[in-house]
Amino acid sequence: MSPDAATEVFVGHRELLFSIVYNILGSVADTEDVLQETWLAWSNRSGVENPRAYVVRIAVNAAVARRTTINRRKEEYVGPWLPEPVITPADPVERAEAVSLAVLVVLETLTPLERAVFVLHEVFGYAHPEIAEIVGRTPAAVRQLAHRAREHVRARRPRFPADPGVQQEVTQRFIDAVVGGDLNALMDVLAPDVTLWADGGGKARAAGLHPILGRDRIGRLIIGDRLRHPVASLGIRYRTVNGDPSALLLSGETPFAVIVLDVEDDQVTGIYAITNPDKLARVEVD
Repeated sequence: MSPDAATEVFVGHRELLFSIVYNILGSVADTEDVLQETWLAWSNRSGVENPRAYVVRIAVNAAVARRTTINRRKEEYVGPWLPEPVITPADPVERAEAVSLAVLVVLETLTPLERAVFVLHEVFGYAHPEIAEIVGRTPAAVRQLAHRAREHVRARRPRFPADPGVQQEVTQRFIDAVVGGDLNALMDVLAPDVTLWADGGGKARAAGLHPILGRDRIGRLIIGDRLRHPVASLGIRYRTVNGDPSALLLSGETPFAVIVLDVEDDQVTGIYAITNPDKLARVEVD
């Protein structure tokens, strides 16, 4: 295969590869590294009968290996670790393969192989025998991995996803209350058992080194921080992040926070606040 033909084939599969690998890793930078490794492996091969199967197998196995590196980094990370946010299409058909930030957080508790199997089967619809070929396991072993991963996720994410329209409306109410410094309005939108995960990575202000529980504590913390640290020229963009209606906060034209909310019955049950500038560097403002 000529270099131009090899490039064309790889580019044709790049979006699929990015989605699979990102959902295994939760990091755009690491995903790009894995895709580069996959390209090098692909460009140096010839006579491949099924290019798609080949590049997916290379990418998935490289991603599983890369998870070990990410897990070591997480052990030294300052505060809660959240996935790197990705702006996704607002169209529900186009975002069908987007895994929510909340589910990605749950996937962090799986083994690398369990996570790869879950992503391939539950998100991209690969059959167990196909996955077995990709990861070098027997179909029976893959079925066991898939069952264990699925039950693990269901145990930690028992709720159905909120309607996107409701999630958007609640997100706007939440942001309006925060920006306006309105504690009463914020308390109205927060569920009593709400949890806050704030990922500053030691490089930006964050709420603490551990997740924070409870409406009273979180409401007062958020409004107090807002009043103590006003942001000049605050900008707000509502975007779809990892498939969910979310808020992008800007200082001037620079992103300084992505806010993603878990919503149930018109109330916020989970707040994911990403302020680590390293994780916001690739977020597109427009």
